[in-house]
Amino acid sequence: MTGSLFIITAASGTGKTSLVKQLLATTNDLTVSVSHTTRTPRPGEIDGHHYHFTDVEKFVTAIGENKFLEHAEVFGNYYGTSEQSVRTQLEAGVDVILEIDWQGALQVKKIFTDAIMIFILPPSIATLRQRLSTRGQDTMEVIEQRLAGAVTEMAQYVHFDFVIINDNFEVALTELKAIIVADRQTLKRQQQRYHRTISNLLSNKVEE
Repeated sequence: MTGSLFIITAASGTGKTSLVKQLLATTNDLTVSVSHTTRTPRPGEIDGHHYHFTDVEKFVTAIGENKFLEHAEVFGNYYGTSEQSVRTQLEAGVDVILEIDWQGALQVKKIFTDAIMIFILPPSIATLRQRLSTRGQDTMEVIEQRLAGAVTEMAQYVHFDFVIINDNFEVALTELKAIIVADRQTLKRQQQRYHRTISNLLSNKVEE
């Protein structure tokens, strides 16, 4: 059975990472693709777990070798998704989440046309500013840069299949999980998962 590809996008500080982390902790057969990046690791980040940290030279070489499913430059740093890694996991029947920006999302959609695209929005700009400030990961200069680009980023929600407003974390998590669960009940997925059961039902056989 082939897994489904879920693309989850949001402006920085919207709470995407926390939502995905909890989603993974409560959902079976679901994984997140680990992206490559040239940015400096933040405190507590582990190479190979949060990101595959690499230098610019190696990243550019990988681009030339067409190893990335998508790649983009964001705030002076490169980010990219290994195509081989994603395909291997999908072929193993695992549902895969890509946490990428809207540019990368549109790139991937051209290749994986069945990918399910989800955009997460904050309830307000004021809330977004507060979240960026309280997490203590960026300087005020970087925070202002992220806020300046947030409106442009959020305007891209129109290209996505689902939109979630992360005002209340538990509600947003329930809505996000509902999308995953609903996809697993589609005709295509159920035919793959229960082909024997369905065949026996239609042939009026008693399943042993």
